Amino acid sequence: MQRKNIMRTPEEKMNIINEYYSNNSGYAEICNKYDISKSVLWRWLNNYNQNGFDGLKSNTGKSKIGKGIHLKKPKNKIEELELELMKKEIEIARLKKGYMVKGVGAEKEFVTTFDKNIK
Repeated sequence: MQRKNIMRTPEEKMNIINEYYSNNSGYAEICNKYDISKSVLWRWLNNYNQNGFDGLKSNTGKSKIGKGIHLKKPKNKIEELELELMKKEIEIARLKKGYMVKGVGAEKEFVTTFDKNIK
């Protein structure tokens, strides 16, 4: 039976590991309770034993928050305005270097404007 892929934060993983160690529960009991496979729990325990809390961080899912401006969803008006300002600053920097965006989506390309009059 295939399990649903649930991305967990390092804090959630740490709570599961703490429960495993504190209750002296078996692999199967913890895995059934949190709906994870035994290999996933084993990997978390191994990473935690080797690297501590940093071993529980991953490059995918919930821990990716803030790695790209298009991935971050503003939570309030101030964050929304800061995100908009950041996008404008990026656009200004690109225009100063002489690049414009041509096309959208997969067709998007950056073209130089040094030899063209864009007024």
